[in-house]
Amino acid sequence: MEDFNAVEILIVEDNPRDAELTLRALKKNNLANHVIVAKDGAEALDFFFCRGKYESRSFANPPKVVLLDLKLPKVSGLEVLKIVKGDKRTVHIPVVAVTSSREEPDMKEAYELGVNSYVIKPVNFDQFLSSMSSLGLYWLLVNEPLK
Repeated sequence: MEDFNAVEILIVEDNPRDAELTLRALKKNNLANHVIVAKDGAEALDFFFCRGKYESRSFANPPKVVLLDLKLPKVSGLEVLKIVKGDKRTVHIPVVAVTSSREEPDMKEAYELGVNSYVIKPVNFDQFLSSMSSLGLYWLLVNEPLK
């Protein structure tokens, strides 16, 4: 059985290619030891709130960072963000929106809902790898999370 309490990064991404590229970038920097990929917003909420296949997880061990796509099936990324930042048990978990949306309303709403950072996915493969590597290095090695 997988140890869901050791997760350092939660990637919420419905595009398998983008999820794989993100994992590859993290592995390149030895940052992918404890990563979970949720394929939609509903699965992400199950992870956050220790439900379903994540019921063995504890609120005491939140991920160090969440890389959240905004355009997700079942429950949108903005709705996930609203729920997570609206709950006292999960409000302090850093959430980075990693999305292809350059739309001003999406960005504005994400920041109003409490996103910690908003990153637009580069189209270029090398730029994407570089961006994801930088994100992982910052949030896992530089940022000091609230405990």
